[in-house]
Amino acid sequence: MTDLATRAAPPHPPLLRRAAPALLGYAAVRALGLVVLAVWSAARGKSAFTLLTARWDSLWYTRVAELGYGYEVRLPNGDVHSNLAFFPLLPWLERLLHAVTPLSYAAAGFVVSLVASLAAAAGIFAVADRVYGPRVGTCAVLLWAVLPVGIVQSMAYSESLFTALAAWSLYAVLTGRWVSSGALAALAGLTRPVGAAVVAAVWVAGAVSFWRERGAKHTPDAVSFGRERSASHTPGARDEEHAPALTPGAPVTPYAPGRRRALGMLLAPLGAAGYVLWVGHRTGKGPLGYLDVQAGWRNGFDGGYAFARFVADKFTSFPSALAGLGLIAGVALLIWLYVTGVRARQPVELLVYTGVVLALALCASSYFGSKPRLLMPAFPLLLPLARALARPRTPRSALLTAGLAVAAAVYGAFWLNGSGPP
Repeated sequence: MTDLATRAAPPHPPLLRRAAPALLGYAAVRALGLVVLAVWSAARGKSAFTLLTARWDSLWYTRVAELGYGYEVRLPNGDVHSNLAFFPLLPWLERLLHAVTPLSYAAAGFVVSLVASLAAAAGIFAVADRVYGPRVGTCAVLLWAVLPVGIVQSMAYSESLFTALAAWSLYAVLTGRWVSSGALAALAGLTRPVGAAVVAAVWVAGAVSFWRERGAKHTPDAVSFGRERSASHTPGARDEEHAPALTPGAPVTPYAPGRRRALGMLLAPLGAAGYVLWVGHRTGKGPLGYLDVQAGWRNGFDGGYAFARFVADKFTSFPSALAGLGLIAGVALLIWLYVTGVRARQPVELLVYTGVVLALALCASSYFGSKPRLLMPAFPLLLPLARALARPRTPRSALLTAGLAVAAAVYGAFWLNGSGPP
């Protein structure tokens, strides 16, 4: 009877087929944002393409792609802005695409970001689908698409590329593909300094997996149960409403061969460590040379002191006090979402990754207007909201998502034609 039921069960759709609705929805949201930006920019006599590819950090990336490292700007106050602050993977891809196509460096950066944003959306779906099922996965992707600063996902910036690599590295950990996870973490470390968050996630997950494996060796029944559970588990097949999330650190392949796990953990830090050490050698200041480069941009880690002072200064007058209250509410929301993920027992790799991204974004002394986009890779924060959005009937969820998409498109066009992302 059981064999007959098993044979009669429909095959589980492949991951990309399950992700198709989410990717189509994501593409629609991003297309809406680009159309609104084009119309808004034309009305103001500006080029939307220039706003997306030739302002702020995108100029630094294209300059690295075209001329390499070594360019710097000395400001009247003594600060030195060096292009060594920008990690190399995005400019490498821009240079490669420029070499094999007629695209300019700026256009190549735009294409890389568009492709990477779709890869990031697919990776976010894969992670959320693995933990909560396909409906929550779709909602998570759409929520990431309608972030107020979501227009950055279409800019020649490194946020989309980094999020894609981070999401797929986390998915590889969740599915026990340690070598792939380590390789993707290494690439993420060549993309942004926050690549340290991916490395930390891989290391902690590997350590937890090793600890569980050692504990299971002394309980043969647990080993048998774990293997049976792994063999019978189907990604995304659980009920999104009633089934609990995977317990923190519970690997889908609980007892992966130790060599592959160790190799993945060794690969993970090579990208970030390699670039940081290269910068130290290039500047002649040793392993900490990259910190001096960041100091020239007035970037550093002070535990959030400078950000706290920035918020406190908002309360010196009434109009700015409203902005201060908004900042406090925003930080409180981020903390609440993280705590909700902890209470929901999200996998430990997601919690570690998100915690490090939050800490680096909120506790850094960098330009405070950039914090919203620096938080964009922290997509696991959206999982509690995605679960809530997945509960109502589809028309209600679709209406809410459409409204958020329109609001994000309008805000993105307004923001990019104004102060925009520094």
